[in-house]
Amino acid sequence: MTQGSATRRGHFVETPVSGEVVRAFVPPPLPPVPPLDLLSLLNRLSAAERAVGRLDGITMLLPRQELFLFMYVRKEAVLSSQIEGTQSTLSDLLRFETEAQAGQPVDDVREVSNYVDAMMYGLGELENLPLSLRLIRNMHARLLQDGRGATQSPGEFRRTQNWIGGTRPGNALFVPPPISELDACLDAFERFMHEEESRLPALIKAGLLHVQFETIHPFLDGNGRMGRLLVTLYLCVNDVLEKPLLYLSLYLKTHRADYYRLLQEVREHGAWEAWLEFFLDGITETANQAFDAATRIVELFKRDRERIAAEVERAGSALRVYDLLQQNPYATAKLLVGRTGLTAPTINAALADLQRLEILEEVTGRKRGRVFGYREYLKILNEGTNPLP
Repeated sequence: MTQGSATRRGHFVETPVSGEVVRAFVPPPLPPVPPLDLLSLLNRLSAAERAVGRLDGITMLLPRQELFLFMYVRKEAVLSSQIEGTQSTLSDLLRFETEAQAGQPVDDVREVSNYVDAMMYGLGELENLPLSLRLIRNMHARLLQDGRGATQSPGEFRRTQNWIGGTRPGNALFVPPPISELDACLDAFERFMHEEESRLPALIKAGLLHVQFETIHPFLDGNGRMGRLLVTLYLCVNDVLEKPLLYLSLYLKTHRADYYRLLQEVREHGAWEAWLEFFLDGITETANQAFDAATRIVELFKRDRERIAAEVERAGSALRVYDLLQQNPYATAKLLVGRTGLTAPTINAALADLQRLEILEEVTGRKRGRVFGYREYLKILNEGTNPLP
């Protein structure tokens, strides 16, 4: 245990909930006291900063940055929602968005779609608003605007006690701060987001803020998704990321047992350094994966464009269809007619050419209302997005 870590651990408050008295945890304000052992984290911090810098570098070289961002945000939405128990895949979301719905429950897909909406709203509002409790509440309102979370006070901090794990507060794994302490916890949290006296690197502060948010658990629902979003928003605000392309959900999904254990060890023992080692390793791994995916997508687009230009007789119309498939990896002939202004026979001829080159595949097996998927692109995007068992 870290020397003096008792002061890092916060304290428990006995609070009545549903006819029983439970011990709710109140975390100490950030930064941790005694201070973090930054020297022990230096190698990992350097590796994380290098990986993020390299990712930022390639996004500047992408021919269509907004396209990569569009897809990456959707991938993150799927992964973050899967951690919360939805079964939707990235393909489900993309087909839902192009009105070519797959078989997953609509509530699941709508939750993921809400996450995309909340994220894009938050990123847009950063140009007008500071990263603040107000912005977090506004994003939460969008996250839970319909579907299963709509009854869980969207956009409002909780006014009743919640708990994590267990069937009731008395046997819960963890009970967050009681209502009487919530405002003080949130006020300290917001002040730490903006303080500069600690001079902590932004990546370290992002890791601290994530745990503190999850520990305070200020909403009745959606805390995990908001806590993961917070990392990316904080890094964008503090110029660590030029574009919001770093999302930890795949790493946390893959290592979820370690993730939950380390959150609990911070609460019980003040073990911030162990958490930050895990967090910085996740930043490095995630940034490297995103860099690799971006590189492969750029190469795929270049190769397929060259093949279409060389091997298709009416390459002009095929390339117009192909450009749209980069934005909508699932598409119907009707959608393509509407978006390109080309005639239905021209679109059908282009689709046939792209199928012949094995760039596209028809995914429904139907004669009418057929849906075409950009196979290799979807394969890269779908990496790691199978639902949890």
